[in-house]
Amino acid sequence: MQKVKRAKKSAVLDKQLTAGGYRFTSQRQHVYDVLMGKRDHPTAEEVYLRSKLGKPEISIATVYNCLDALVKCNLVKQVKSERVAVRYCPNMKEHSHFYCEGCGMVHDVDYKPTAHQVQLPPGFQASQYELSMRGLCSNCANKRS
Repeated sequence: MQKVKRAKKSAVLDKQLTAGGYRFTSQRQHVYDVLMGKRDHPTAEEVYLRSKLGKPEISIATVYNCLDALVKCNLVKQVKSERVAVRYCPNMKEHSHFYCEGCGMVHDVDYKPTAHQVQLPPGFQASQYELSMRGLCSNCANKRS
């Protein structure tokens, strides 16, 4: 059962990579699996450290190259915040992010842009949106109370 699930996931990854002009590699599969395994918006360095657990020979340059390919093939998103390292998010549904100023964690937030009309200048066409919020997660808010 696990092999069938992994084969399907590999086929989807292979298809997306090929469509983006990249070839499937075991390193790209491994980095993608690391991201999918724990959906906590890790930095490239965190992805590298996690990748080393299952693939000790992987280099930081390979991880950066894999992340670049995954982003370009629309398999993961870069999540950028002011003055902090870029994070990577495998959730490809349109959503927003909440940054906890207490613990530094990033949380996905469902948001429907059609519910709040955004007036774009005439002729502009949005292909994606990014909305981020800052504050305290429930754990950090409870600690401060």
